[in-house]
Amino acid sequence: MPFPGGLWWLLCCRQGFTLLRRDYGETDREADGEVEEEEGSFELRAQGDQGSLEVSLSQPTRSSSGSERSLLVAEEMRSLIVEKGPGPVEDDPDALVKGWLQREVRGGVKTPWIRPRKYWFVLTPDSLDYYSSNEKGSRRLGSLVLTSLCSVLWPDKQTYKETGYWSVTVFGRKHCYRLYTKHLNEAMHWVCAVQKVIDSKVPVQTPTQLLMRDVEEHCGSPEVLEQIYCCNPILRYTSSPLYAPLLPFPYGSLDRSALGPRSYTTLRDEAVKLFNSLQQLESERDPVPLMQGVLQTCLDLPPLVDEIYCQLVKQTTEPPAPGGQGDLHYWQLLTCMSCTFLPSPPILRFLRFHLDRTESRFPASEMAKYACFIREALGKTKGRECVPSLEEILVLMRRQEMICTVHCPGAAACSVAISSHTTAEEVARELVTRLGLSQSPNLFALYEQSRRREQPVGSATLLADVLTRFENLAGEEREQDPPCRLCFKHYGFLDTDNVPRDSLEFALLFEQAHEMVLRGYVPTSEETLQTLAALRLQSLNSDFSTHAPFPRLEELFPPHVLHARLPGPRHRPSTKCRGARLRAGLLAGGLWGQALAKQRAERDQRLRGRLREEGASTMAAIVEKWKLLQGMGRPEAMAAYVALVREWPGFGSTLFDVDLRASPVGAGSQRLWLGVGAKAVSLYKPGELEPLDSFCYGRISSFGASDSSTFHLCVEDRDLLFETSQVDEIAQLLNTYLVSAGARRLPQPQELATSPPDPTTLPQGLCPTAGPW
Repeated sequence: MPFPGGLWWLLCCRQGFTLLRRDYGETDREADGEVEEEEGSFELRAQGDQGSLEVSLSQPTRSSSGSERSLLVAEEMRSLIVEKGPGPVEDDPDALVKGWLQREVRGGVKTPWIRPRKYWFVLTPDSLDYYSSNEKGSRRLGSLVLTSLCSVLWPDKQTYKETGYWSVTVFGRKHCYRLYTKHLNEAMHWVCAVQKVIDSKVPVQTPTQLLMRDVEEHCGSPEVLEQIYCCNPILRYTSSPLYAPLLPFPYGSLDRSALGPRSYTTLRDEAVKLFNSLQQLESERDPVPLMQGVLQTCLDLPPLVDEIYCQLVKQTTEPPAPGGQGDLHYWQLLTCMSCTFLPSPPILRFLRFHLDRTESRFPASEMAKYACFIREALGKTKGRECVPSLEEILVLMRRQEMICTVHCPGAAACSVAISSHTTAEEVARELVTRLGLSQSPNLFALYEQSRRREQPVGSATLLADVLTRFENLAGEEREQDPPCRLCFKHYGFLDTDNVPRDSLEFALLFEQAHEMVLRGYVPTSEETLQTLAALRLQSLNSDFSTHAPFPRLEELFPPHVLHARLPGPRHRPSTKCRGARLRAGLLAGGLWGQALAKQRAERDQRLRGRLREEGASTMAAIVEKWKLLQGMGRPEAMAAYVALVREWPGFGSTLFDVDLRASPVGAGSQRLWLGVGAKAVSLYKPGELEPLDSFCYGRISSFGASDSSTFHLCVEDRDLLFETSQVDEIAQLLNTYLVSAGARRLPQPQELATSPPDPTTLPQGLCPTAGPW
C-alpha cells in the first residue's frame, strides 16, 4: 500500500546532517590533560547542502550504556574532524597557529595558583589540539572541537597582575582550556586566531529550531503537522527534566560586570534551571513570586527570552490535563511574558502559530482566552524597564486592568484604569479631559513624588514600570517614610494671569505655589512668610478656632528659615602637626573620646530645644496673623496667597539647583538657581529677588548635555556650563517651552544636545517632550 504524501515526507531524511546524541549523565573523565575530549552533542551541524531531516527526535535521556555511547561518539567525531596522525607535523597545511603555551592543570592541592605545564598547541580550522612536544610522533593529549558556539576570552589584566601570565580562555561544550603566556602579543595573536575560526563556522541549529522551521513550512497541511508533533516529543509537554536548552547558546561564563548584584552561571545552565522553575509552577499554590523571579532572570539575561518562550510553548502543547491548574499557570506566565518581552521574529511566528492552534483545538476555553489576550499584548509590547510588580502579575493572571491612583493637589485623588502598555502621556491626557482642563493654555504632566525628590514622568514611560519602582522602593525605605506616589501637576506655565479663581486649575496653581514656598524657592521676608502661612491656614480651616486641626509647622512655614536662626557649629583650628593629630586620635579613642561624644549629644539636645522654642514662637506669630483674617473666604485666601507669591519676578519659572562653572577647565563654581520660564531663562542667586541675568529664547543659539551631569547653554557669544543632576529635565523643559510658544527660530542643539520634537505632533495641554528619566 503506498504511503500518503505527507507521511512519505516524514520518512525521508535530509542529506548532509548528522545528529549527535548526548549522554547527560556522563562525568568528565579528563584529568591532567591526558584524555581526549569527546565532543558529543545534541546539536546539528551542517555539512554540505541541506536536504530533508528526519523529524523523529526524542528527549535526551540518561539511559544510554557506556559501550554504546563510545561507538556513537567515535563515529560522530569522525564526521566532525579529520583524523590526525600520531603527532604534530611541522609542515601541516591545516595548522593555522602553533606554538608553546602553558595550560593550567587541575590538581588536589587547594592553592589560588597552580603552576601550569607547557604543551605544544596547534590550531586547525576544526579544533585546538595540544601535544606533549613538537616532535614527530609525540602523543596528542587533547583536542577541543571548535563550533560556532565556542567562545574565547581576551587576556585579563587582573590575572596578569596576580600571576605574571596573560591568560587565553577557550570554552567548549564540555571542557575549558585556560592557556597562559608571558607575552601579551602572543596571547592576542592566539585569541584573534581562535575567534576567527569560531566566526567561520556554520551557525549551529538545534532540533527545536529545525522543527520550528518545518512547522512553519507545513502549517497548511494538518496531517503533516500532527505527525510532526506525534513523532517529536521535544515539541510537547514533558514531566521529565530538561538536560539541555532548546536553543543554541554559547559555551562559557557570562560577563560578570554587566549582571549587577545578582549572580548567574552560564546561559546554558540558566536555561536548564529556568525549565526546572517552570515545572515547579504546576504545584505552586502561590506562583506569583516564582513568576516574577523568572521574569527578572529574563530581564537580566535578554538572550534567555526566546528560550523561555520556547519552553512555555512546549509545556502548553498537549499537556496531560488541558485547562488544569498546572496548565493554566504556564499560560499565566506566558501572558506575563507577552506583556514584558517581545521575542525574536522566528520565535514570534512560532508563538503565533501555537496560539492559533490552541484556539482552534480548544475554542471558548480558558486557554483560548489566554491565547487571544497574549496575541493582543504582543502587538503592543515594546519592552520594559522593570519586570511586572506583584500586583500587576495578579491582574494579568485574571486578564484584567490595574487601577492606578493619581493624586491631584487641591482635589481628590483620581483612579485610572491602566494596562501594562499604558504610558504617562495617555493618563495625563485622560486627566486633562476628566478635570476640565482641555482649554487651559498651560501644560500638565505626571510626577513621581517621594520624601526625597519629585520629578516629571516621561510621556513615553510605562506607568506599570513606575508602579514596579514604587513597589521596590517600598521594601527598601523605612516605615516612617511616606510612600511614593503619582501626582498630576502643572508642567509648564504659559499663562498664570488669566486662570479663573473658581476653577480647579487655580487650586492646582495655589498648591504648587505653596510647595515652592516650603522648598525655599520664593525669596521674601520672614514677615511675608508668616502671612503666607496664615493665609494657608485660612484656606484650610476658614476662621480661627481652638478646635480647628493644626498642621505641622513644616507644612506651613519653610523649615530652613528656622534652622538658619540656630548658631552654626564652631570650627576648630586644624591640627597641621602630625604629632598633634596623632595625640588627638589617641585621646579620641579613650575616655576623652567618650567625653566628647557626651558633649556632642548635649549640644544636639540644646539645639533641638532651641529649635522647638523658635518653632513655638513662629507658630504663635502665625496664629496671631490668622486671627486677623476672620471673615475671609477660602477663594479669597487662595487668591491673596497667590498674589503675594506672584510679586516675585521668578514666579512661573521652574527652578533648578545648578553650579555655574567659570570655564570648562576652571576649578571654581558658583551655586545658583536656573529658572526656566515661558519667555526666558534666568539666573538667580539663592535668596535674592532680582535675577543676576536673563536670556530670552531668541538669544539662545544652542543648548544640550555635555555629559550626564553638565548642561551647556550657548547665549550669543557666551558659553555657560552648569553642573547639575537634572540635565535631562532642563533640556526637556526648554524644548517644551520652545515648541509650545511656536518660536520661529529654534535653537539648534549640538551633537549631544536634546533635539526638540515635531510641533505638529504635540497633544494639547500635555508635557510633550519628556522622555524616560
